[in-house]
Amino acid sequence: MSPTTARTTHAARAQPSGTVHGHVTFLGAGPGDPGLLTLRAVDVLAQADVLVADVEAFDVVRAHVRPGTSTPLQSADGEASGAPPGAGDVADLVMRAARSGKRVVRAVAGDPGMDADATSDMLALAAEGITFEVVPGIANAVGVAAYAGVPLRDPEGGDVRFVNGPTADERCWTEVGASDATVVVSTSLEAVGVTAARLIAAGRKPDTPLSVTVGGTTTRQRTWTATLGTVERTLKSAKVLPSPEGDRPVIAVVGERSAPAQREQLAWFESKPLFGWKVLVPRTKEQAASLSEQLRSYGAVPSEVPTIAVEPPRTPQQMDRAVKGLVTGRYEWIAFTSVNAVRAIREKFEEYGLDARAFAGIKVAAVGEQTARALLKFGVRPDLVPSGEQSAAGLLEDWPPYDPVFDPIDRVFLPRADIATETLVAGLVELGWEVDDVTAYRTVRASPPPAATREAIKGGGFDAVLFTSSSTVRNLVGIAGKPHNVTVIACIGPATARTAEEHGLRVDVMAPEPSVHKLAEALAEFGADRRAAALEAGEVLKRPSEKRPQRRRARTP
Repeated sequence: MSPTTARTTHAARAQPSGTVHGHVTFLGAGPGDPGLLTLRAVDVLAQADVLVADVEAFDVVRAHVRPGTSTPLQSADGEASGAPPGAGDVADLVMRAARSGKRVVRAVAGDPGMDADATSDMLALAAEGITFEVVPGIANAVGVAAYAGVPLRDPEGGDVRFVNGPTADERCWTEVGASDATVVVSTSLEAVGVTAARLIAAGRKPDTPLSVTVGGTTTRQRTWTATLGTVERTLKSAKVLPSPEGDRPVIAVVGERSAPAQREQLAWFESKPLFGWKVLVPRTKEQAASLSEQLRSYGAVPSEVPTIAVEPPRTPQQMDRAVKGLVTGRYEWIAFTSVNAVRAIREKFEEYGLDARAFAGIKVAAVGEQTARALLKFGVRPDLVPSGEQSAAGLLEDWPPYDPVFDPIDRVFLPRADIATETLVAGLVELGWEVDDVTAYRTVRASPPPAATREAIKGGGFDAVLFTSSSTVRNLVGIAGKPHNVTVIACIGPATARTAEEHGLRVDVMAPEPSVHKLAEALAEFGADRRAAALEAGEVLKRPSEKRPQRRRARTP
C-alpha cells in the first residue's frame, strides 16, 4: 500500500459513522495559457461536480468542465463574477460541497503549492478527515519567465530566488539585495519602480538588467527590458505608466539572464509571426475550428464569425430517393465535396435508421482532408482523396474514367450545396459517368454578428480577415460592413480576390493554392516579413490595427 493510499484509508476510517464526505482536488491552472494545463487537470475537471475557481483560473479551465457542473463563483450566464467572495467564503464553499459528498475542484492560478490560501484549506480538510489531492500547475513566475524568453538559470548554474513583492519584509529584500542570485519578483505594474528602488537600496547595482512582463503566456503579453535604475523611466517613455491598470500583476526578473541581448534571441513567444493579431475568420464554427487552431499556433487571436447558415433543402424528396438508391445499389460512387454534405447524409441516415454500413460496396470520394476526417468520424474511410489540389479540379485529376468492364454501375451520387459550381459534374460526365446531382443542403446568409463585432470590422479593430470564398466576401460585407482599410485582407484564390476587389477591398495576401491552411501560412509569412522589415528599419513593431488614425477630440467652443 502506498503512503498516499494509506493516508486516504486512515482518513476514511476517521470519519464518523454514517458521514459521507466528498473529495477535493486543488488544481493549478497555470499562468494563463490554457494549453499549459496538464492531462491530469483536464481529466479531473471532466469529473467534477463542483468547480470553485478564481476568476483568472476559471477562464483557463472552463472549456474542460462538463455541462451541469456547479460553478458557485460565477454568474448565471457562466461569466466570471465581478466581485468574487473573499478567501473565507471560498473555503466555506469548498468545505460545504465536500461535506455533501461532491467531487470538488478548487482551481487556482499558477500552482497550488505557491498559494497560501490553498495550503490553509488543505489543513482544514485534513482536520475534518476529508480526502484531497493536488494537481500541480506551472507556477506563474516560472511560466511567465519562460514565455518572455528569460531563462532563470544557465549552464553555469546560480541561485534563483522567488519573491512576492506585496508580502516581502525588509529581511527578504536585504538578503536578495546582498546576493547575486536571479530574483523573480511577483508584483504589480505600478510597484515595479518601488521594487527596483528597494533592490538598489539593499545593494544591487543600478545597472543590473531587469525584464518586466505583463499578461504573461497570453497573446496580451508584453515585455520590457531595462535596468534597475532605468525601469521606471522606460515604462513611462513607453506610455505604460501612469495607467488606470497599474494594479495589473507582472513578473519582474532581475539578473544577468534578463539582459536585452539574450532576450532578443530567446523571445520565442512574442516573436511569433502573428503575435497578438486579431484575425477574423468568417466561416461556420465547425469549419473554422482547425483553421483557428493553426492561427493560434502563429500567435494570433482568431474570432469566428459565421457568414453563412446551412439549412435543409426546400424539397427533400430528391435526397430521399438518392439515399434509398444508395441502399438498393443504384450507385458505384458517392462524392462528398464538403463537411456539410457529410453532415447532411449522416442526418438523413439517422432519419431512416441507417448507419455507415449502408456504404458497403460503394466507393467513397472526399474533396479534401477536412471532408475525409468528417467521414472517418462517421465510420467511413474514403477510397479517393485528391493527391494534389484539394478542390473539385484536384478530385477530377485522380478520378478514374468509367470502364464498363470493371465498373458494374455507371452512376455517381453527388450530394452538395444549392449554389455549388458545375465543375465536378461536367468533369465526371466527360469521364463517362452518369451523375445524380442532388441538393443536400442550402446555404443562406447568416444573421449579423453583435454590434461590437460589426464596429470592430468597420472601425479597424481587426488586424486581418481571411476570405475563403467569394460568398464569404459578399456575405460578410452584407451582414457586417466593409473591413477598415488598415485591415490586412487575405484571400484563398484569384476568384475570391476579384470579389474582394469588386467590393473595394485591397488584397494583401493570397494563398499559393486553394487551401485554408495554405492561406493561414501565407498570412503568417506576411506577418513575419512585416516584422523583419520593422526590425531592420529600427521601428517599433505595431499591429495593423494599431496604425489606425486616432480620432480627434471635438474642440469646445
